[in-house]
Formats: sequence, structure tokens, C-alpha cells
Amino acid sequence: MPTLRLALSQVNPRVGDLSGNAGQVRSWTRRAADAGAQLVLFPEMMLTGYPVEDLVFRRSFIAASRAALERLAADLAADGLGDLPVVVGYLDADGPPQVSGDAEPGRGARNAAALLHRGTVVARYFKHHLPNYGVFDEDRYFIPGDELTVVRIGGVDTALTICEDLWQAGGPFAAARQAGVGLVVNINGSPYELNKDDVRLPLVRRRAAEAGATVAYVNMIGGQDELVFEGDSMIVTADGELLTRAPQFVEHLLVHDVDLPAATTAPGSQSVADDMRVVHSIVETIPPAPTGPAASGGLIEPVADEAEVWQALVLGLRDYVNKNGFPSVVLGLSGGIDSAVVAALAVDALGPDRVVGVSLPSQHSSEHSREDAADLAKRTGLDYRVEPIQPMVDSFLANLSLSGIAVENLQARVRGVILMALSNQEGHLVLTTGNKSELAVGYSTLYGDSVGGFNPIKDVWKTLVWRLAKWRNADAARRGETAPIPENSIGKPPSAELSPGQLDSDSLPDYDVLDPILIGYVDGDLGRDGLVESGHDPAVVDRVLRLVDTAEYKRRQSAPGAKISMKAFGRDRRLPITNRWREDG
Repeated sequence: MPTLRLALSQVNPRVGDLSGNAGQVRSWTRRAADAGAQLVLFPEMMLTGYPVEDLVFRRSFIAASRAALERLAADLAADGLGDLPVVVGYLDADGPPQVSGDAEPGRGARNAAALLHRGTVVARYFKHHLPNYGVFDEDRYFIPGDELTVVRIGGVDTALTICEDLWQAGGPFAAARQAGVGLVVNINGSPYELNKDDVRLPLVRRRAAEAGATVAYVNMIGGQDELVFEGDSMIVTADGELLTRAPQFVEHLLVHDVDLPAATTAPGSQSVADDMRVVHSIVETIPPAPTGPAASGGLIEPVADEAEVWQALVLGLRDYVNKNGFPSVVLGLSGGIDSAVVAALAVDALGPDRVVGVSLPSQHSSEHSREDAADLAKRTGLDYRVEPIQPMVDSFLANLSLSGIAVENLQARVRGVILMALSNQEGHLVLTTGNKSELAVGYSTLYGDSVGGFNPIKDVWKTLVWRLAKWRNADAARRGETAPIPENSIGKPPSAELSPGQLDSDSLPDYDVLDPILIGYVDGDLGRDGLVESGHDPAVVDRVLRLVDTAEYKRRQSAPGAKISMKAFGRDRRLPITNRWREDG
């Protein structure tokens, strides 16, 4: 039985950075070669980054991707790495884009994988199953492949597959069984959701059993706009044994020796299996089997939910800031829990020297809120400033006749103007701090507290915000560090402090009551009847659903933020703004 040393490169590409991504392939392939690897795997669309969205429709971009692939193959050989087979994802096309007037049936853009060896592209595979749900629109962009590519590598027949091919039964994995392969490679751009790692391992086990082969699953890491990719690469045998598993949210080279069955079919043959034509090719030489002890990638156990979410939010924020070239961030520090958590996330992501926190007190800001904001700044070491807003508010009120909620919103908008002015003057990215519960019910001021370029907690329910704060402080205590979030910010009743004695509970149900209704309605798509049957008070349900439905126009204008749930606001949940349907009929 042959043994192959596999290297799964869990790396962080950048969309559109073809030369930079190719450079990553070269450097990580060198690391894999130094570790004695005989086959190196990179994630889905590694060369272009993922997802590329409507860049697919630019023929110049497709041509650049294809040229970058050929150049990468030659560069790897020039680096002295030509004998090491490398699987890399890229964007291909065998016809015009489907949106063009000269589109051809069954041809177009392809989500592709290539095997590079000795300076050439030895084999290509086009993704068969195209996801078209949640954040995915791959039916809009790509044409599905109908061939299974099988490459004999080191005496082992190895099938190439891509991401969604793993999430659906039949197709490539069924064809792989009929083709008698020993190894199925699955390269991924699989976005993070809380507890998705608990789903992923059983899924890989099902596909390994379906294929009757070991599955090598490699996933990218990093933030791309709203999406976060957490890695969690792994190798699972045909009988379901987890051989090795990579850590989440960090770049990592997972190197592991795998015993695999020798190929038995005649090389170069073609057959039809499960409605897919099987196309065989062969890699003549690979690096010799390493001597010495077997390579073991080890097993990383999943972390607690709060730790997982915190890492996802930090990574999403860091990559949004860094990949878009912002030198620093600025946010309003109210002394409340939301801005405290966002500030702590920003400091963890970027370091305190790149975070500016601004206290923006009005006449309604309590003394303890001002103290809590200053306390957080001291705990985290961020750049702290105080800009009182009352003189500016008074100037507006001297020239406008406003009262009630208009005055409350005016205060929020003055704060937004100050933050955006600091952004313009000093180059910071403004972080907004509204949580998912507030966004759901419209409890925010357009162009006020909603102003900003990125919202780290956009997909975090209010009750989870509290859990994250408590976890982060406890984690600091375990490490002997200063807890970043003041206990008073965690324990006090939430308030916008835009009028005397104001509390969130004046306008909304308690968050322990509100969040379960929102989770059922937004994440679970439950209607009114389903929510009432779940035990929620009908009057409260009716009130909450009205708030959610009428706030769609606000959400459409909100800043992007990292997705951590099964249904984040934005591309996950697409509803019309102008919409008369209500759950009460």
C-alpha cells in the first residue's frame, strides 16, 4: 500500500491579487517541499481569491487568471519545485460569459482546479455542484462540469473535487467510487458559521464513505467583505477515521502521511460513472518517499462557541481593514456594552496603536458612562479622545424647531458627523457598533449611530454580545492579563442615553425575550404562527415582526460586517423594501 505525504495549505488569498496569491502558492509549496511533501493542496480559487462575484463577467479577468496559472506552473518549476504536484484553484472559462450576447449553451466561466507538475498544467477539473443559496450565487456565474478528473500520483488514483461537490450526495464522489480512486482531494472556500465545524466532520465522513476513499479537505482562511473563512482543514479515511485536523482562523500547513490503496485501473482510460465522464491522467514522477518518522499533522480540538466567534470577528475585521489599506479605525465609545466589545475586537485585531476611541458626551450622557468609556480606553491602551457634542447640538436647535425623537436623532447624527470628519481628516475607517438585534428592529439612527464603513458585530445578537464580553474578560483572566471590558459596561441596563433616564427596555422587549423571537423569524424563517406555537406571546410577536418588516430600508443602507450565523443581514437574507406582506396576513 503506497504512502503519500500530503500537505494541505490553509492560506489567506486576496480577491483580485493574482500575483500576490501566486506568490503565496510558491512560498507555501517551498515550505511543503521542505517538509517532504509529495502532493500539495491549495484552496478553491486560490489564484483569484474567492468569491470574485461579477469579476467573472470580465473577460480580461478570466484571461488574467488563465495566464497566471500557466505562469505559476513555470515559476514552480523554475523554483526547483517542478517534481512536486500542486493542486490549486483558479478561474477558467471555455466560452463567453453567460450574460453576453454570444453565450453558448453548456459553455462559459468555470470554477476550476488544476494540477501543476513539471512546469505545465497536467489536469483540470471543473466544479460539478454549484451552490445557489445563502451567500452563494454560483449558478449566476459558472457552468457546471460533467467530468471527474482522476490523476495517478505516486501510484494512487486521486480525484479532484471542489467545495460544494462535498456538500451534495452523488456526482463526483459517487463517480469516484465507481472509478476506484484511493484519494479524493476537495479544495474549499467554505465560509464560517457558528458550529459549522460540527457539521463539517460528519459531512466529510459521509462523502468519504460514499467514495470509498480517503478525503483530503483543505479550506482557506481569512476575511473577504462579509465572509470569514476559518480553515478547519482535515483528512478523513474511507471508514471515517479522522487522521488530522488543522486549527481554525490561522494560516497553517497541515502535513500528514497517509496510507492509500494502489491504483488498479489501466492509466489513460475513460469511463462514465454517475452521469460523469471519468478522465484519467498520470503524473510520472513525484518526490521520493521521505525517510525517518512518519509525518503527523496532529488533531486540533474545536474551541468553545464564544472563542470561535471572537476569533472569526477579529479575523474578519483585521482583513477588512488591512486588505483595503486602512491605516487605523475610529469608533464612538459610549461606555455601553456594544461599543466596548467593538473596541476590544478592534484592539485584538489591529493593536491599540491603530484604534481611536472617541467619547461623544451630550447633556444626557451619565457620569458612569463617561467613566466606563475612559476605563475601557485605559484597559486596552487605545487612543482615547473626548469630543462633547452638546454645543453643536445646541447650535442646530437654535436654528431648527425640533422636539422628541427628532432631537434624539440629531444627537446621534452629530456624533456621526464628528466620526466621519475624523475619518476624512486622519484616514481612519469608521466602525459602527450596532448589534444584530438593533438592526433587526430598526433601533438605530440612519446617518447617526449607523454611520461607518464596517460593523464588526453586525451579525451578533445582543444576548451574544454580552456572552462574548464575559468570555473575553474571563479569557484575559486565565492568561493573567487585564480584562478589556469594564464590568459596569457589562452589568448596567443598555441605554442609548438620548433623553433623560432612557433605557432600551422603554422601546423594546427585554433582549432575553426579543432575541429568541428574532432568531426564529430572521434565522429560522418562522412565520407568526410558528413563533406563537414555540411559546412566544402573540402580542409581543406581532409587535416585533412589525418592527423587523418596516426596518428593511435601514438595513439595506447599513455597513458590511462579518457573517457568523446561518443567515446574516445582507446577501444571506434578501427581502424587498417595498413590501406589503405581513405575517398577520
